[in-house]
Amino acid sequence: MRIIFMGTPDFAVPALLALHEAGHQIVAVYSQPPRPGGRRGRELTPSPVQREAERLGLEVRHPVSLKGADEQAAFAALEADIAVVAAYGLILPRAVLDAPRLGCLNIHASILPRWRGAAPIQRAILSGDPTTGVTIMQMESGLDTGPMLATLRTPIERKTAGELTQELAERGARLMVETLRDLAVHRAVPQPEDGVTYASKIDKAEARLDFSQDTEAVERQVRAFVPAPGAFFELEGERYKVLAAEVVADMSGAPGTTLDHALTVACGTGALRVVTIQRAGKPAMAAADLLRGRPIPAGTLLS
Repeated sequence: MRIIFMGTPDFAVPALLALHEAGHQIVAVYSQPPRPGGRRGRELTPSPVQREAERLGLEVRHPVSLKGADEQAAFAALEADIAVVAAYGLILPRAVLDAPRLGCLNIHASILPRWRGAAPIQRAILSGDPTTGVTIMQMESGLDTGPMLATLRTPIERKTAGELTQELAERGARLMVETLRDLAVHRAVPQPEDGVTYASKIDKAEARLDFSQDTEAVERQVRAFVPAPGAFFELEGERYKVLAAEVVADMSGAPGTTLDHALTVACGTGALRVVTIQRAGKPAMAAADLLRGRPIPAGTLLS
């Protein structure tokens, strides 16, 4: 097929590679414009999808908006059979959705209609969902409301958001290739009317650890925000990111108070033992290594 690929972050890269390896003709790649980054935060840094597309020798376009008539005409002039979208980051106007002969298909990282919206992986972890997955859906004007062509499920278990993102990116890429291989079999069916939930964008304030919750909820908070923005607590004006932690069910105390010299923190019920931690401006390290140089004694109250 003649395919327009639309994606921006690392999540979208496996799909681009899979479509290319499957022999499809990718006539253009749309990605978000380069953003300031680098060591000084000033150099314009291309998106992961742009870097990979350029490595493959594909044409890359990064309009700021697709609402203008000129951009829509340029999109339609590609005469694509289909557009494949994975975490692109721009709203697609009706003229864009209708331009490819077979419309636009999206790789969405949840089992729709649960967790429509921007942060389905983090919301699934935070809510304690036992499973999540990927949906291939036909895009329409509503927010992730289009009919579904294929789904797959995977257990969440103790996976972090980063681990789950990588898994769903790879499995979603394979599922998209399989779907395009036989569209006659993967007929679109409407989403169920029941079970609709929305995965709102993550606010950085949500990453502050809330030790008043039960220990399972606090542990999910840690996993949901790895690798970014990183769940954290503050001590004496310094922020510490918690990158891994384990539930300790048989200890208790005043929420937010350390219960021993190993950085075990009391929660609303049970406790959480920090395993991997990161100080501001420092590399991640085992909590035991941190405590050798910066002791945090039992009875310390963490904000």
